[in-house]
Amino acid sequence: MNRILKYISILSLPIFILLIFFLALERENQYTTKNLVGKKIQDFELKSLNQENFINQESLIGNNYTLINFWASWCAPCREENSALIKIKNQLGLKILGINFKDKKNHAKNFLKDYGNPYYTIGIDKDGTTSVNFGVFGIPESILIDKNFIILKKFIGPIEEEDFMEIKNIINK
Repeated sequence: MNRILKYISILSLPIFILLIFFLALERENQYTTKNLVGKKIQDFELKSLNQENFINQESLIGNNYTLINFWASWCAPCREENSALIKIKNQLGLKILGINFKDKKNHAKNFLKDYGNPYYTIGIDKDGTTSVNFGVFGIPESILIDKNFIILKKFIGPIEEEDFMEIKNIINK
């Protein structure tokens, strides 16, 4: 009997770890591009980085397309991605809404001073709630939407040259 209990206790930890892994994978799957594309973004309201106003869905009215980028100063891949975002802004003229994720205001401002500012406006998501509502589970992530707030594409990880070309093709249709 003791031998059986010993084997059960030894096996329970790996089974528990596998269960957590598959649950996490399921959570990830519900926010994949396939499940978000074609859906309308939820309304949101964030204080702007300059603290002068609020940013919400109405802030996006008038843009044919908007790239919503979730980033933070402490995120190394965000530093790599920043030059690609500046290229998107300069070469494609695409409006990029930055949502600063769980960051300190002065760190975010220093990041933009050091690496350049690709954003036309920036909202602060201090507790991460808005990002989670957008289906973000890691940064950087970006969501391309149209003028009707419909999600056209979700980019997980830093925007790269291949993503740049995909964005270009989408907005030039």
